[in-house]
Amino acid sequence: MRLISETYAIIDIADLGLIEFSQVGENSADTIRKSLDELLFVLKWDNEPTFISNGSVVPVSVLTYNECFELMQTPEWTAEED
Repeated sequence: MRLISETYAIIDIADLGLIEFSQVGENSADTIRKSLDELLFVLKWDNEPTFISNGSVVPVSVLTYNECFELMQTPEWTAEED
């Protein structure tokens, strides 16, 4: 079993401009993982970012590593191989 302390959040793409990338594990809008329909994206952090704690950005959902890993395997996030 993998022990990960990071928190993962699914965020609405409309909130992308509100993200302070210095507070999360991604470097920029170019490095985020988006859903295939590009309506949602994933962020991860060790310490809750201020834009989450102050309510500027409200996650669609907050996940553990295992929950996020499972979600990334779904058809909404990973294209089927031909």
